[in-house]
Amino acid sequence: MTKLLKFAPPKHTILASAVLCALGVMPFAYAEEANEPAAEEQIERIAVTYRASLAAAADLKREDDRVADVITSEDIGKFPTENIAEAIQRIPGVQISNVNGRGSTISVRGLGAQYARTTVNGQSFNSADFTSGFRFDIIQSELASNISVVKSPTADMDAGGLSGTINIDTANPLSYDERKLLVSAKGQYSEFSPTGDVTPKGTVTYIDQFLDSTVGVFLNAGYQELDDRVDNFWIDRWFENEDGTELPRRPRDRRIDRETKRYLYNGAFQWRPTDSFEGKFTAVYAQDKTKQDLNQLVFGFDRDYTFANSADTDGVFTNVSTSNIWAENNRQLEDKDAVSQGYTLQGKYELDNWTISGVLNYTTGKATQVEDAVILATYLSADLDISNPDDVYMSLGGTDLSDPSTWAQENLIRNEYPNGATRIMESKESSAQLDIKRTFDGFFSAVSFGSKFRHETFDRNVWRTDRITIGDAAPEDLPPFEDSYGMVSGFLDNQYSIPHSWAIPDIQAYKDALVAEGVTIPTLFAAQSSYSIDRDIWSAYLKLDFQSEIGDFPIRGNVGGRYERTSRDLNTFLTGEQHPTNEDIREVLGSYTTSYDYSNFLPSLNVSMELNEEMLIRFAAAKVLVRPIITGDTQLAASESSGANSEGTRTYAINLGQPDMKAMTANQVDLGWEWYYGEGDSLTISGFWKGIRNGTVSEYTCPADYNGTPLSNNGENCVDASGNIYEIMTTYNDDSTLNIKGYEVAWNQGLDQFLPLEGFGISANYTRIYVGDSEGYTLTNSSEQTWNLTGYWENEAFSARVSLNHRSPYVQDNTDSFFAREGRVVDGRNQIDMLLGWNATDNLSVRLGALNITGNDETAFRSDSAHVWQTTSVIGRSYYLNATYSF
Repeated sequence: MTKLLKFAPPKHTILASAVLCALGVMPFAYAEEANEPAAEEQIERIAVTYRASLAAAADLKREDDRVADVITSEDIGKFPTENIAEAIQRIPGVQISNVNGRGSTISVRGLGAQYARTTVNGQSFNSADFTSGFRFDIIQSELASNISVVKSPTADMDAGGLSGTINIDTANPLSYDERKLLVSAKGQYSEFSPTGDVTPKGTVTYIDQFLDSTVGVFLNAGYQELDDRVDNFWIDRWFENEDGTELPRRPRDRRIDRETKRYLYNGAFQWRPTDSFEGKFTAVYAQDKTKQDLNQLVFGFDRDYTFANSADTDGVFTNVSTSNIWAENNRQLEDKDAVSQGYTLQGKYELDNWTISGVLNYTTGKATQVEDAVILATYLSADLDISNPDDVYMSLGGTDLSDPSTWAQENLIRNEYPNGATRIMESKESSAQLDIKRTFDGFFSAVSFGSKFRHETFDRNVWRTDRITIGDAAPEDLPPFEDSYGMVSGFLDNQYSIPHSWAIPDIQAYKDALVAEGVTIPTLFAAQSSYSIDRDIWSAYLKLDFQSEIGDFPIRGNVGGRYERTSRDLNTFLTGEQHPTNEDIREVLGSYTTSYDYSNFLPSLNVSMELNEEMLIRFAAAKVLVRPIITGDTQLAASESSGANSEGTRTYAINLGQPDMKAMTANQVDLGWEWYYGEGDSLTISGFWKGIRNGTVSEYTCPADYNGTPLSNNGENCVDASGNIYEIMTTYNDDSTLNIKGYEVAWNQGLDQFLPLEGFGISANYTRIYVGDSEGYTLTNSSEQTWNLTGYWENEAFSARVSLNHRSPYVQDNTDSFFAREGRVVDGRNQIDMLLGWNATDNLSVRLGALNITGNDETAFRSDSAHVWQTTSVIGRSYYLNATYSF
């Protein structure tokens, strides 16, 4: 049980006062000992409180030799969060990114999600979709006993976290001294739920010990349904005039209705027959099955503009009209099935001063996505005015998009079904690890060394199912739109002066018409968009732990180095001419493999010095790396996809790939000061610097030809002689160094000694980042400032907590977001979450939570100007009621 700390004036008050005065902050002193209850009473009182979780996390941070922050299970369980990503955003330096309105990925210290490594119990746990960074939204918080974010590594840690390593520790059943059975039930309501229903969630957790507490079992199972919706309205693309001014080119409405089912199974078997030996087997299974009904309108402007009032804001024409645009009505049903699994066998044997441990780990992630779409198109006139970000205006020349006759067959220039794809992405890793540790008396307290082998595979396969394969349907074989259609209404929560409703096609009616026509649409393998990667990583390390004193100041830490050699095989297809019946497919001519090997030596140093019983300072230096990123746009293999345009031409989206892409590396330094002056009360300040090399740069290009087809730039697009558009992306390593520096402040403070009512406290953190100039590589998805403030009150029966999270504006490019093809700046955003708790009995607790209670939307602007609107995303509020019963 954690010992209660009592505040006493530190011996080195001059140093402490100087630092605190420089910050303009002074923590409150802890209550005098005479005013405290007896230690046993205090410990019993705080054992189940939020403040106790802060104290436990502070103890773990304090005792760690690394630069790390921790959240304990009590902390996660009480935060009003949907998943682990939303919980750990309260850690200094951690930022959350939304993917279609859900908090899904995290960034550490200004680097995107793809630069952080995520592990479970110190071992790899593969995300289902390996092209988008680790997706935390499929992992429920019940999985974890604690989560640590390690910002400066040690030599015995796997490389791969350029920004940091997020480790999720699952429960150890022998850490408990009795049987436990917990049942939890939850109902959640999202403001813009497509069904309007309250969706359920249930979990069951069982922990037990057998054979004189030498065998422990932990079992957890959970099921959740989640219905929600996100609306996006944005300018998809921009024209650029010869004088450098820009014009909005493609406004787009998108509404996504989602129905999700999640399954989580987690188990552990722990065996400790003697004090010298321990074995443990853990298994984690997470599945996310989501059905999406995606409806969007795409308005394709051309250059036949008239300029109302010649509006020009910072080089962008914001008020334009045209008499001839094509409007595309696209309804797409998507089935997504994402599964992540991890299985780990660990063993540890201690004999005298020796410890030998070994780990076998297997993890796999698989994502299957099936798209089935109807695409309609017609011609319209339009007026667009984006000069006022608070009231964007778009008028369609009197055309009513909600009138089904607008989409009647005789008005359409495109009426196509099916138009869809199936994508299967799978990643696997098998690893074996051996570690040996020898402890000593003296300056070097321990030496550790070991080796590890990891084999990774990544597979991406794409198939297409398109009506074009057998030719267009005859008009009489298509379903009359007026007889069967749906409706989108209340789009964007009725914000702005734009159309908020439109009629949408009934996909089932198109399916029935296809059956009546008696035709079958073949599914063809899209080899030009498919590839696989094999990667072998062998590593060895040596680490020395030390402890001593400098004068009256105890020091401790470690120094070491890790050597890693990576062998990579990239397997792709040789493709030739377009398939004779489907222009989205290329003929397969063969396959080939490209190999690339590289090695890195990664030194590390971590040092802590205790100034007194309450204060310490830290210093850390290391070299870190992340292997070439595989995303939808930044990938090692070449890929190609295409789609028909309303004008009878096609658009080809091509990634040239980069099979010899190098690992991105960074030299980094951390310096921190920490003060632990009471039970759960602490103030920590740290500064950091990173020098990043081999950053990746992705940009669109227009070469003289592609696969023998001559190309030219017509001022709008890269095109061939027939007017087909080629969007060709190239990616390369930047030779320059990008410097990042910043600082973090974290403060936890109880307020009992200042207020007549006990149980109040605050928890806050602030991070500031400064990014240097670079010749090529640009740091995206990074906010210069982030901060979190949580106020809480609690007693034995009741608790309340309000959390405010702030993220300042940040830049995105085409590798970060579907909405940032030509760049954008996402505006700063605040989110307020609230939680009310009631411990009804010793066994029953009830919590009522509200997320984003102010209903803040997400807004973005053009990347070259903070004054020109580009995107608005409406996310909405959500509420939940949760009850947990412990047997």
